[in-house]
Amino acid sequence: MTHDHDLVLRPTAAQTEAALNTPTGRNGGDLVVETLAGLGATTVFGLPGQHALGMFDALRRSTLRYVGLRVENNAGFAADAYGRITGEAAPLLLSTGPGALTSLAALQEAAAASAPVLAISSQIPAAGLGGGRHGYLHELPDQSASFRGVVKSVHTVRTQSQIPSAIAQAWKSALTAPHGPVWVEIPQDVLLAETALPVVTAVDATPEDLPPRPELTAVAADLLSKASRPAVIAGGGVVRADAAGKLRRLAEKLNAPVVTTFGGKGAFPWEHPLSLQSWLEDRHTTDFLEDADVLLVVGSGLGELSSNYHTFKPRGRVIQIEADLGKLESNHPALGIHADARLALQALLETVSEREDASAPERVRAVLARVAERIAAQELTLEQRLLASVRRALPAGAPSFWDMTILAYWAWSAFDPRGTNTMHSAQGAGGLGYGFPAALGAAVADPTHPVLAVSGDGGALYSIAELATARQYDLNVTWLIVDDGGYGILREYMTDAFGQATATELTRPDYVALAESFGVPGVRTTPDTLEEDLTKALAEPGPSVVVLPAVLRMFAPTHLEVRA
Repeated sequence: MTHDHDLVLRPTAAQTEAALNTPTGRNGGDLVVETLAGLGATTVFGLPGQHALGMFDALRRSTLRYVGLRVENNAGFAADAYGRITGEAAPLLLSTGPGALTSLAALQEAAAASAPVLAISSQIPAAGLGGGRHGYLHELPDQSASFRGVVKSVHTVRTQSQIPSAIAQAWKSALTAPHGPVWVEIPQDVLLAETALPVVTAVDATPEDLPPRPELTAVAADLLSKASRPAVIAGGGVVRADAAGKLRRLAEKLNAPVVTTFGGKGAFPWEHPLSLQSWLEDRHTTDFLEDADVLLVVGSGLGELSSNYHTFKPRGRVIQIEADLGKLESNHPALGIHADARLALQALLETVSEREDASAPERVRAVLARVAERIAAQELTLEQRLLASVRRALPAGAPSFWDMTILAYWAWSAFDPRGTNTMHSAQGAGGLGYGFPAALGAAVADPTHPVLAVSGDGGALYSIAELATARQYDLNVTWLIVDDGGYGILREYMTDAFGQATATELTRPDYVALAESFGVPGVRTTPDTLEEDLTKALAEPGPSVVVLPAVLRMFAPTHLEVRA
């Protein structure tokens, strides 16, 4: 009698022969790159450092493409964007201590946005692990502790035989919903030592599915089918799960209006009759959603930005589908369904009843008209004009990456992404410097489209060094820098709060001359010529910079209004 646990996978004759004829001249770094290739990785990002040289030396013996950035944090942003565009776990190779720690802000953004990043760092020699004070270069008492509160999982390797399994476990963790960054660290001596282990060939790290519990989707389907005024909030989980098509079919079946969060841009067609677009920082939208008798929230934790700064108070039943267990019912009581958005939406599609409601499109038009009237009353024509120019210049299907800058804050609410996975920003963690290096990662992931990066001059100064990366790899990225001479949004916040701004003004370089010093074409534009200059830059292959000197204003918030 044969039991499942008695079954073993026997190597083929070819695999046996290959294992017995292990090539010489390999080290622990080879085990790293062989495992990555075995998992299906094709491209790695990073920055070399003394302790990590074993990994980087092994790259020249592998088929992996290496893209090196100039700052570890920027390499992390590039890997983040690569993961968002491809859905793959982007390997990020780093060195110990300062190199590792410099990536933390990028990994926090990846965690907030559920972007799969596989960070692999070197460590001090294995004898120094454990918190002693040995005085090694780059030594930290516990390097992994610095990352444990940021990433999904931490994996510390101590021997060469642990390398393939640790990286495979991390890969599986990064790609199991919710996606996210993971951390692997390997001591310097383990990476440098010659290895007698056979070449890593077959690596199994299949991500686990996260299906919904059927009794929960049955209740949700019944509530939605019987609702009088259903509505949907679609978050980034819909985009990451590639579930936009299923969401659209469900919304049409229920005649339910849909608003997308800033992280969920593109989860629902912008011009659809049921689309409330992304005007979440608006009381008219908030009131409409509060009035829903059944509100379906898919792939969003209803955090600060998605809830109009926690002023949103739903009066009806809330159904929340969320892959991140920690976000389930974290802000509002709900019928919580812990599941991947795609699988849960499919279950609802199969069980909800068709719902007739001819009034839904008209109610949507009325809300959007009230939003437009509110914005029009604030005389912000320059900002709307600039955003329209960017939209006309950017080809449909071309991705855009937005830094934390006033034009990006406008784009969160008012920009039509014209695609499901095309608009990305740093609104997850909110750190500066994301736009340009992320755009470089996207250009590596898909060179068939031009990529747009949008930064303010403050954010641009975080990543100027990556102009060298863009030129070295001839990446097809156009960088729009809105130059207002300082941290524009902070200037506005401080002036509103205190009557004047402090520490917000910047001495800045001539960005056009600076770009040209890197061999990157640059042009200074105006609001009148922005569309023409941006269109031309996006049409030319390779990197380019477009500088727009302009002081922009935000539309007035509604979350500060006193409600009766």
